[in-house]
Amino acid sequence: MANTESVSHDDLVVCACGGQDYTTRDAIEAALFRGDLGAVWERFLHRVAAEKKADETEMDLDEDAIDSAAEAFRYQHDLITAEETEQWLVMRGLTLDDFSDYFARQYCGNALEDKVQADPLEYLEAPDDLRQLFAAELILSGDLDRLTMELSWRLAAIAATAKDEVKAEKMEAERKNFFERTGLSPEQLPKWLEQIRHDMQWFDQMVRMEMEYRHRSASLLTPQTRQREMSLLRLQLTRFDTEVIELESRDAAQEALFCVREDGMSMEEVATEGRYPYKNLSFLQEDIPEDLQQKFLSVTPGEVLDPLPHGDGFELYRVTRKIEPRGDDPAVQARIDTLLLNRHFTELTARHIEPRLHTAASLE
Repeated sequence: MANTESVSHDDLVVCACGGQDYTTRDAIEAALFRGDLGAVWERFLHRVAAEKKADETEMDLDEDAIDSAAEAFRYQHDLITAEETEQWLVMRGLTLDDFSDYFARQYCGNALEDKVQADPLEYLEAPDDLRQLFAAELILSGDLDRLTMELSWRLAAIAATAKDEVKAEKMEAERKNFFERTGLSPEQLPKWLEQIRHDMQWFDQMVRMEMEYRHRSASLLTPQTRQREMSLLRLQLTRFDTEVIELESRDAAQEALFCVREDGMSMEEVATEGRYPYKNLSFLQEDIPEDLQQKFLSVTPGEVLDPLPHGDGFELYRVTRKIEPRGDDPAVQARIDTLLLNRHFTELTARHIEPRLHTAASLE
């Protein structure tokens, strides 16, 4: 596979709206405005620090693990041949070195997770070469897909209301939200804008987009629409509270099952006696693998399911409670809100946004 010359990732066009192109830089800086960049940036800095530590200590890297991660990436993105992988990279301004370095950096971050700490560094204070590396990380990790989607939703919201009168009081409220979110004062704003090479016109556009997005979202997420959606998704949003034992073999799992069903022992007693890992888990029906959903739906509270394969071993589940969805359950409300927002903004972006790169992200 031939190598290619790296280009500025800031120039990578991710979408267009109203005849204007938006780049990786636009997606990153919109996230910076929203306060959504922190966690991704900190994770990146940790991986960079881990990679540096590995180099300094001449740590042996598990090349097989790195190659496996790269292969899993290619499989996930349906990149069967070397040529398809190369084309995917070239379209995103990436080189083979970018590709291999990303998986090595990811490996170092995982291997040295608790053994290294990155020095604090704000994105705006980072040198350009580190920002370029961060952009490459966003592309390969898939985080750019999410940031592009977030930007696209807001662009679509403002495009759909472009002719509407802008309410000055709502704009002012959104500006106040920005200052509270960032801890900046109005006097500090010009310097902040200078650091990201933008002006007040850009800031006002960001404020307007966020205002329109919030207004449209609030009009969707009413008690009535949430209740209607919850009624339609009653089964999928049923919550299961369970006890789980992890076992190393089918024979051990069958013996544990016998002890619970026939001898009347509790799950915790069986786990303690056999020194097996034991935990309590709570999850929604839609989180269960599709081929196992009927098994969980069929049991009544207190029953134990037959052993289920898990990795190299097995798991034994006892369902303690089955809870129908309630509007005051934060997890249920979050899922319903995600579905409602995804449905609405997917339709809206289809009308107003031209995608330039494949994105498959959705809000979680």
